[in-house]
Amino acid sequence: MTKFAWILNVIIKVGLVLLLAHAVLFPDLPQYAGKGIGSRIVLYPLGVVIVPLVWWIAGAIRGRRGSYPLAADVLISAPFTIDTLGNALNLFNTVDAWDDIMHFTQWLLLLGGIGVLLRRIVTPRWLLGMFVATLGTFIALLWEIAEYWAFLRNSPELQTAYTDTLGDMTLGTLGASLSGLVLALTTPKSHHSSAD
Repeated sequence: MTKFAWILNVIIKVGLVLLLAHAVLFPDLPQYAGKGIGSRIVLYPLGVVIVPLVWWIAGAIRGRRGSYPLAADVLISAPFTIDTLGNALNLFNTVDAWDDIMHFTQWLLLLGGIGVLLRRIVTPRWLLGMFVATLGTFIALLWEIAEYWAFLRNSPELQTAYTDTLGDMTLGTLGASLSGLVLALTTPKSHHSSAD
């Protein structure tokens, strides 16, 4: 299973590079119009290197490195590649529910990865679940603000943006809440103190 996870992690990271290269080489394709692809090209690579970078820096500071948080890296990296793939395949423009599916799924994965990283720190388990759900809601808000500034404010979609924004934030919150619930129910008690 670990070998498969490493292969999946490499596919996710290399896939993102190739998909972003496609957007750089063909920026005038209709699937990239009005999608803030320039911001994604700059910010998404950070999303797939944040876990290895923090792991490496933390190890350098402590003078030793613990085991690599592979599951968290896969979960945190996947949303950036999936989103970019959806843009490259023009799914946001051609599949009505795609944006809604992505807001739920991306927050489910992203906050699941963050929760996996935090489950040894945030105790008891119910607090971990609440923290993950709350953090997901906050990130969903920040995402919608970024979307507004990146491309919505000068877009024809502005007329329907309010309804879409509320829906996106709700779906992101639900995805994060599901991650929080799963983490609260599945995190072994050995990860926590006897207060759990």
